[in-house]
Amino acid sequence: MHFVISREALLKPLQTVCGVVERRQTLPVLSNVLMILKDSELSLTGTDLEVELVARVTVDEAMQPGEITVPARKLLDICKSLADQASIELTMLADGRLTLKSGRSRFTLATLPAAEFPNVEEESDTFSLSLPQSKLRELLENTSFAMAQQDVRYYLNGMLFEVASDYLRVVATDGHRLAMETLTIEKGIDEVQQLILPRKGIMELARLLSNDEEDIDLTFGQNHIRARVPAITFTSKLVDGKFPDYNRVLPKGGNKVVIGNCQELRDAFARASILSNEKYRGVRVLLSSGELKILANNPEQEEAEEVVSVDYEGESLEIGFNVSYLIDVLSTLTSERVRITLSDPNSSALLEAEEGSEALYVVMPMRL
Repeated sequence: MHFVISREALLKPLQTVCGVVERRQTLPVLSNVLMILKDSELSLTGTDLEVELVARVTVDEAMQPGEITVPARKLLDICKSLADQASIELTMLADGRLTLKSGRSRFTLATLPAAEFPNVEEESDTFSLSLPQSKLRELLENTSFAMAQQDVRYYLNGMLFEVASDYLRVVATDGHRLAMETLTIEKGIDEVQQLILPRKGIMELARLLSNDEEDIDLTFGQNHIRARVPAITFTSKLVDGKFPDYNRVLPKGGNKVVIGNCQELRDAFARASILSNEKYRGVRVLLSSGELKILANNPEQEEAEEVVSVDYEGESLEIGFNVSYLIDVLSTLTSERVRITLSDPNSSALLEAEEGSEALYVVMPMRL
């Protein structure tokens, strides 16, 4: 393998691929990036056995094709440290090592054979769909915060994709709160399919998506999802499990509807949270005509009280919440006003934008 490429051209795909490479690995080859040069196209692959990213780039000059794996972080750090307009020459030596020359700098890196690099097994696709990158990015940004992080119920450490003939719905929950958004699509599938993407897959997919209207192709198999954007192919294993029935979690028949300013409520909850119990993060919400009062206290006998004007006429209600969950939702909503639907102190709250968004958020109450 022997080729010349500019620093700019190599750095961007290398940064993309290094995102999935874990620092601590059980297999040494998983710390490496697989480089394959064919004609004048260089492909870079990184994987952690759950998520795989392949980025392609055209080299300036291809002298000899080949394939090898090199330490991902070291190669990235070297490229970052070189001058902006630098040209990089990579050559594979007879002893299997790789040299990198740029100007007066020269580096020799250890390598591992390409044959040791794990491949995501190919499988037949069950269905696929295309949608604008900006729309998918919006779906993920509006819901991903509600995914569990290290729950023993492993299927909660990810996000549900539900595809039907006319919609794509994403749902995330950690058992205490739920975020859901639905996107209308034209060419879906006849039979409703549910698939769970792992948390890391969601995070990497969100990083790849841009805000433009260019389409992304999603292909679903029995065990994998594959996404293609220009010059990058993303593959992730699916989580093998049954996602809870989110329809049973959505509160029905709430008779107390509160409409308030998102920013004002978020700021008030954030201030009150300073004096909430650091472990449980609970606050009491007292609702009465025209106003919402937030009370917080902690074991040191410190107290906070916030009063926010809201549109509400009806019976008074006192209910407890984890303040972090409310702040997360209010930080995600892009509308000016939020609609909160409540029924009683033991029932979940339903939050949604007053207008302009299909996202729904459910937050369970807390006993305080």
